[in-house]
Amino acid sequence: MKRMICMLMLSAFFAGSLAACNTVKGAGQDVQKVGGKMEDAADNTGGTGTK
Repeated sequence: MKRMICMLMLSAFFAGSLAACNTVKGAGQDVQKVGGKMEDAADNTGGTGTK
């Protein structure tokens, strides 16, 4: 019985961690897109920087 409870808890932990990985990956992609848009906007201002 203890073994079954332990296995169920372990399975729930791994399932939760896999779902969290997908969430963090999606958030990272969103931040990357925002960063790209900010770089484009900064390049289009014509201010100082690389020429």
